[in-house]
Amino acid sequence: MNNDAYLLPLAVAVPFMAGLVLLLGGHRLIPAFSKVLGWLGFLLPAVVAIYMWDFYFAEDAGVSGYKFYSTYETGLGAFGIHLAFGLNGISMPLFALAGLVGLAAGIHAMNSNVERKEAYTGLLLFIVSGVMGVFCTTDIFYLYFFHEFALIPTFILIGWWGRGTGARSAAMEMAIYLTLGAMLSLLGLIALYRQGGSQSFDIPTLQMTLAHMTIADWRQDRIFALLMFGFGILVSLWPFHSWAPDGYAAAPTPAAMLHAGVLKKFGLYALLQIAVPLLPEGMGYWSSTLAWLALGNVVIIGAVTIAQRDLKMMLGYSSVMHMGYIFLGIVCLNALGAGGAVLLMFAHGLSVAALFLLCDAVRERTGTHDMFAMGGLCQKAPVLSGFFVAATLAAAGLPGFANFWGEFSIFMALWRHSPLMSALAAFGIIISAIYGLRAASRIFFGEPTTSFQPLFDGSVKDIQPHERWPAILLLGALMFVGFCPSSISSGINESLPVIYNPSMISTKTVQTIPAKKPEAIVSITR
Repeated sequence: MNNDAYLLPLAVAVPFMAGLVLLLGGHRLIPAFSKVLGWLGFLLPAVVAIYMWDFYFAEDAGVSGYKFYSTYETGLGAFGIHLAFGLNGISMPLFALAGLVGLAAGIHAMNSNVERKEAYTGLLLFIVSGVMGVFCTTDIFYLYFFHEFALIPTFILIGWWGRGTGARSAAMEMAIYLTLGAMLSLLGLIALYRQGGSQSFDIPTLQMTLAHMTIADWRQDRIFALLMFGFGILVSLWPFHSWAPDGYAAAPTPAAMLHAGVLKKFGLYALLQIAVPLLPEGMGYWSSTLAWLALGNVVIIGAVTIAQRDLKMMLGYSSVMHMGYIFLGIVCLNALGAGGAVLLMFAHGLSVAALFLLCDAVRERTGTHDMFAMGGLCQKAPVLSGFFVAATLAAAGLPGFANFWGEFSIFMALWRHSPLMSALAAFGIIISAIYGLRAASRIFFGEPTTSFQPLFDGSVKDIQPHERWPAILLLGALMFVGFCPSSISSGINESLPVIYNPSMISTKTVQTIPAKKPEAIVSITR
């Protein structure tokens, strides 16, 4: 085991333990100790994630290309279940995303004035623990377990601390949809485990086993269908998307940041890491269907996004829309599209989390999410205006931000896959510009509305430090990868040949240059 491998389970365990203490006994603790415990739970995973990101390329690849690999017995070994941790080029960016968004959400939560703050913070720490676990475990059972563990506090936070009279109904709708998606994906994962014949839920073991055997095409089609629709519901694939905008509009801001920014990437990540490489014939059979559904996200949901008056609902629909691009990258069935999908998952997570954070800052100053009831806020809050416009342009794919590289890679791959689909998906760029710039114009520029004028003449303040620093963290990471995309793409290029060519995997060595090298994204991201 690598000397730094213990940091991965530590990044999962610390927020869990801190959250457990705050949830069960936080009201009995000295307030200062509760605050220290909360900061520790949010800060340590981010520090570990940044450290792993920095040292990832200096580490030698181990089992099936995973670095920082370690395994721990939990008494479930007889069922082929082992608590194993490790990072490869696909999971590393998402592990970093989880740490960064978790810290940004934590800064917001620690400075909020909510009822039962200890319980509120404890539940958010449970989500952080879950999302860190999702992207650093190599065991399918624990991958699924960590996702479900993070979902439960999300429902509670929306139902108890959510805004508006419809918060509980939104939480219930979200629970129904996501439970259905989780059950379908669980059936698919169990079927894959049974067909694999390895008697192990470990992803590298499944890869090595399936490299020397073939699952019948008709079985692959059925298993992949379960995974595609199960994970698709979890990711808000059209037309199974209605839970997402309502849920995000009702959710407390840190919960919306964590779910829309990080947890919703679980389904996409599982498709890339598990379903596509292990069920290639099934993916080939369903790729056309998945592509047209993904275009529904881009075009149909994009049109619905334009029609929104409520800023938070607009962001919720926008998040659903951009999932379509990532699905389109996956269905291209080449490393260029898959690599672009990983880059866009990372970038979208940061940008949508920043937008939800800044949306809350706007509401705090205006008392509303109605974009048509505002105007001229730039005069009172110029820094907030600058941050919001920057986050909006990042989400739209402006060069200089990480989103650009993800979208550019996906469009390049999609054009080779289907020029027609690429042309249809290109409408999304125009749609994003329309609703994003319209929102910025309505809120920050022009004359204040009549209803907003009394508040505008009052003591509206610019963005405060507890809002400024998480925004700087998220936008700074977007710009860093925007100007240095190889910090992520190099790891993706290293891992994709291994994952998408299981026959190249050896128990002792990993050959990273297969006989027929798939297209790489390094040529456009150096």
